[in-house]
This record gives sequence, structure tokens and C-alpha cells, in this order.
Amino acid sequence: MPSALELAANLLVAGSIWLAARNSALTWWATIAGCALFGVLCYQHQLYADVVLQLFLIAAAVWGLFSWRGAQALPIRQLPGRYLLPYLTAALVIAVLYGALLHFWTDAYAPFWDSLVLTLSVLAQLLLIRRYLQNWWCWLLVNSIAIPLYYHRGLELTAAFYALYWLNAAYGLWQWRQWLSPPAGSAGSSVDKSVG
Repeated sequence: MPSALELAANLLVAGSIWLAARNSALTWWATIAGCALFGVLCYQHQLYADVVLQLFLIAAAVWGLFSWRGAQALPIRQLPGRYLLPYLTAALVIAVLYGALLHFWTDAYAPFWDSLVLTLSVLAQLLLIRRYLQNWWCWLLVNSIAIPLYYHRGLELTAAFYALYWLNAAYGLWQWRQWLSPPAGSAGSSVDKSVG
């Protein structure tokens, strides 16, 4: 039976993810609240890399609040391909190093998988803040790893919500493709498609 903490954390994070797919700046408020609750939940279940992730996501949400507001808000765009491979490589290397640290120095559960969720989530969140379309591909990968990780740790409700997040990431990818700004110098205007 899921705890009230697990249910509340998942509902808030689900709301924040849905708002992100809708390109709404309200996503950041829901992220702050949901991640604070998730940090407590992950600590209780010895998912220490996830605790660090929740702290990062809270800080990133504060950054996102300012990045997505006003006339300075960035349009939805593509990350140039030459950057994606180095970013992914860095996320994998850091995951291995942090996973080894957790493996040898803590009682962490599945430290390498947990660390991979951490580093890929950091990458996805940074891409989301900068409104790069590829953030949704990263979230699809994160969710694919997180579903079995949480399920095997006894967080069945969280695993089920991550399956919904996977579907939402697919929706976000589709929706943001519709809103993608044209490349610089091409015909057409760069319009901010924010809904909130």
C-alpha cells in the first residue's frame, strides 16, 4: 500500500510533467513541491542518488522560473547535434563514478542504475530549462530505467507513475515538435507557445 507521502509526491510531479509538456511556466512551482516530497521518500528507501537529484531539480526549478518568464523566455528549439554526444558521454561517465562511490561507501540500493537516473535527469532538466526539444528523448530514457528501479525497490505506485511519465514524455516530444521554432534565418517567426 503506497504511503500518503508517495502519493502526494507522485501527484505533484505528475502535474509538473504535464505542465512542462504543455510548455507552461507553472511546471516549476509543482516541481519544487513534488521534488521536496520525493527527496524525503527516496531517502527513506536508500535511493541516495535520487535524493541528490531532487535537490538539483528544486534548484533547477528556481532557475526555470526565471528562464521561462517574460520577454526573455527562450523559444523551443533543437540542440545542435555536435553537443548531444558529449553531454550524454559526460552523464554516463559521471553515473559510473558516482555509482561506484555509492557502491563502496553507502548501503545504496542499485547505485549504478540510481546514479544513471540522476545524471540523465540532470541532463534532461537542463535541456528542458533551455527549451531544447531533446529533453523529451532524455526523459524517455530516464523513465525507461526508473520504472524497473522503483518497482524492484517496492515503490510500485511510483513505478506506475513513471510509466505515465513515459507516455507524457512521448506526448511532450510530439507537442514540442509542433511548436518548434524555425531555424535562425528561415522564413517564419519565432513564437513562444507557452500556455501559462
